[in-house]
Amino acid sequence: MAKPKTAYVCNECGAEHSQWQGQCSACNAWNTLTRISLGAARTPAAAQQSRRSGYAGTTSAAVQTLAAINLEELPRIVTGIGELDRVLGGGLVPGSVVLIGGNPGAGKSTLLLQLMCQLSLQLKAMYVTGEESLQQVGMRARRLGLPSEQLLMLAETNVAEITAAAEQQQPKLLVIDSIQVMHSAEVASAPGSVSQVRECAAWLIQYAKQTGTAMLFVGHVTKDGTLAGPKVLEHMIDCFLMLDGDDNRYRTLRGHKNRFGAVNELGIFAMTEAGLREVKNPSAIFLARTDEIAAGSLVTVLWEGTRPLLVEIQALVDSSQLGNPRRIAVGLDHNRMAMLLAVLHRHGGLFMADQDVFVNVVGGVKVSETSADLALLLAIVSSFRDRVLPRELVVFGEVGLAGEIRPVPSGQERLQEAAKHGFTRAIVPKANAPRQPIAGMQVVAVSKLSEALAAL
Repeated sequence: MAKPKTAYVCNECGAEHSQWQGQCSACNAWNTLTRISLGAARTPAAAQQSRRSGYAGTTSAAVQTLAAINLEELPRIVTGIGELDRVLGGGLVPGSVVLIGGNPGAGKSTLLLQLMCQLSLQLKAMYVTGEESLQQVGMRARRLGLPSEQLLMLAETNVAEITAAAEQQQPKLLVIDSIQVMHSAEVASAPGSVSQVRECAAWLIQYAKQTGTAMLFVGHVTKDGTLAGPKVLEHMIDCFLMLDGDDNRYRTLRGHKNRFGAVNELGIFAMTEAGLREVKNPSAIFLARTDEIAAGSLVTVLWEGTRPLLVEIQALVDSSQLGNPRRIAVGLDHNRMAMLLAVLHRHGGLFMADQDVFVNVVGGVKVSETSADLALLLAIVSSFRDRVLPRELVVFGEVGLAGEIRPVPSGQERLQEAAKHGFTRAIVPKANAPRQPIAGMQVVAVSKLSEALAAL
C-alpha cells in the first residue's frame, strides 16, 4: 500500500513546502503554514484512470497559433443591475468566475439571489446553496418579492455532485454559496481547509472554462476583513469583488481584480425591505449636509474607477490632555495623515503637536487615492482656527513633502461633477486648472500649500 503524502501550505500565498517552518519563504509571513494530506501516491495508470472518470478529462484542448485565435468579443450577460454591471465592466463574461466577498450580513446572498431570479427569466440559471436549506432561500425570495418560477435550486456541498447536476441541466449561470463549505471526496481534510478550498475551486473553475458557464462564488472573510482561505484562490478566479457596509443602509461594491474591466470600480447600493437597490447618484447621498455647517467640514472630489464621487471630509482639532496627542482617521490612511500634519507644520507654519486630531469621511467611504490630501489639510486648518469654510467650496489635490500641490488625474471631469451639484468655488492644483472656464464656477489654481492657505 502506498504511503500517504503530506505538505505544508501557506495560508497567505498558497506556496507549498515539504516540511514545516516558522516563516514562509515565498511571502515571508510568519506562522502561516498548515499541514495538509495529499493522499496516497498513485501509479501513472491509476492517475490516468482517475482523470478519465472525473470531469477534467472529458475534453481535449486543441493547439493552435496565436494568430488563428478568434478575437471576436464574447457577448456579455447584462445583469440588469446598473451598479453591478459597472463594477463588472459591462456584465458577466461567459466562462468567467467571479468571487464576491464581504462581512456577514453585508448582503452577498441577497444580491446574488436578486441577480439569479431576474436572469432566470432570460436564460437557464442554477443556484447552489451549501449553507442554507432550500426552504430558507425560498422564504427570502418570497419576502423580497422575486420571480422564482424559473430559477433552478440545489442544496449540495460535494463538487462532484454539483458538476454532475450542472452537466445534466446545462445552466448558463451558476452560483456557489459558498466556496468555503464545498468539499471533494479526493481530499482527506475538513471543508474550509486550505486544500479543500483550493481543490474545489480548481474543479469548479475548470468546469466553467470548458463549458462557458458564468460562475459566481460567495467567499467568507476573516476578522481582519480579508478573504478567508488560501491567497491562491484570488489568483485563480477572473474577478474579485468585495461588498462592504458598516452601517445598516448603504453598501459599497468594489472591484479588487477584474480581467475584463477596470479595477477599483465602485458600485453603491442601499439595503431596503425589498433587497439591495442601486444608488444611481451616490454624490447626492454623501453630500446630505445640514443647513448649519461647522468648522472643519469640506467637500472633495474622488475618482472611483471611471466616475467622480463627491464626499465630505470632517476634521476636529482639540487641545490634548495627554502627553501623546491622539491621531485618529476613519476612512483615511492614518500614516498619511501624520505625514500631512508634518508638512502643514513645516510649510504652513501651524504647530499641532499638542493637539488631538480626528478625521472622518462621511458616509463610510474609504479614501485610497491622494487627491484628498489638500482637502484634508484645509479641513484641519478650518477646525484649528475655528473658521467655517464656504459651503459652495470644493477642494482636491495631492500634497508633496516639499509643500507642493501636485496634479491629480481627470481634473476637468472632477470640476464638472462639482459644478453639476451646485459648487461655485474650487481650489485645485495649478496643472489641473481648466483650459476653458466652467460656467458658474470660480477656480483658484495653486502650486504650493502656502498659496492654498492664502486662498481661504
